[in-house]
Amino acid sequence: MAALLRAVLRLRGPAAQGRPLHRLWYCSVQENPKRWVGIRSRPSEEKPPGPETEKFQMVYRFNAIRVFGFLSRLKVAQTALTVLALPPGFYWYSQGLVTLNSLCLASGVAGFALGMLCWMSYFFRRLVGILYVNESGTMLRVAHLSFWGWRRDTYCPVEDVMPLTETKDNPQDVLMCIQRYSGKPTFYLTLRYGRIVDRERFTEVFGAVRAYK
Repeated sequence: MAALLRAVLRLRGPAAQGRPLHRLWYCSVQENPKRWVGIRSRPSEEKPPGPETEKFQMVYRFNAIRVFGFLSRLKVAQTALTVLALPPGFYWYSQGLVTLNSLCLASGVAGFALGMLCWMSYFFRRLVGILYVNESGTMLRVAHLSFWGWRRDTYCPVEDVMPLTETKDNPQDVLMCIQRYSGKPTFYLTLRYGRIVDRERFTEVFGAVRAYK
């Protein structure tokens, strides 16, 4: 997955690390936290009661997340088309219009596409796009991708988030894990290609780590 991350960023060029995204994956502090400019927002299952009454401050942003969102949606569409082609293939085989080898090849491609979708989705759904912290410093909001490639917000109590200084990850690695004491799903962020927007609030949650930006 680190190799995939490097490949996507290399395709986008040097501007991927510094150019802000004005229409996608950016939400102003003054705007409604539930609003996502240019991307459909879906509520999180872990959303605490009444978070819309709190203001959240952005502390971290990964600009290239929209590219991964596009790849995720593209992979879902490609897999769906591949799987939907199987029923006509079986029908044509029953009519003698295609050979058994062709049918087996189509089935193998469909199976491979499904496997790749599961593998890619597992990573994409855990890749952090933006991190927010509320004004009181007690709640972390993680903006990441859903299975369909759209934005999804997950809310985590800060006291449940393990500081990066307590993990075995190295800040120089392409990816670092955001782990939770409760054992809930792990998220991944990159300090090499992402940017810490508010270092003070970021340090309060994740500890003092050396970042590239």
